Amino acid sequence: MKTDKIIKGVRRLLTPTIVATLYFLFKYGAKVSPRSEVEISKNLKFGKDCVVNSFAKIKASDGPLVIGDRAGIANFCFISTGEGGINIGDNFICGPNVNIVSRNYGYAQKDIHLEDMPKTSKGIKIGDNVWIGSGCTIADGTVLGNNTVVVANSFVNRRFKNDVIIQGNPAKIILNR
Repeated sequence: MKTDKIIKGVRRLLTPTIVATLYFLFKYGAKVSPRSEVEISKNLKFGKDCVVNSFAKIKASDGPLVIGDRAGIANFCFISTGEGGINIGDNFICGPNVNIVSRNYGYAQKDIHLEDMPKTSKGIKIGDNVWIGSGCTIADGTVLGNNTVVVANSFVNRRFKNDVIIQGNPAKIILNR
């Protein structure tokens, strides 16, 4: 386990970003900025015509990350998978500074450091035609139905049906589309 972490760290440090940019361009036709940090991993799959902008960070070493066709990931976004994975549908866009993380720390025992607690990962599912506004956090276990709009600076941590606009901390439905 410790050896795996060392290998991941060395691979991240020694792989130039231009190599990742070219790899994703030739393998998937995805336009990944050389100023982003996208990990080359067997767990990561892009659809056609995806764009990852500068300073975005995508980590898929611990679980699957599948991104559908025509996804747009803005500057400074962070996407990281746990064992539960992340599945993002077609025509997905997200504004800058969006965090999508499918992992969570356990917190049941008070006398143990949080990093030593068992981690959980239920996974995240994001449907087709979803727009996530800037500054949002999508937490583990979230399901966003098709045609959902998440208003800027919202915290999403549960399931939402298709065709809704959600907002808040925690996010609630404010309109049906």
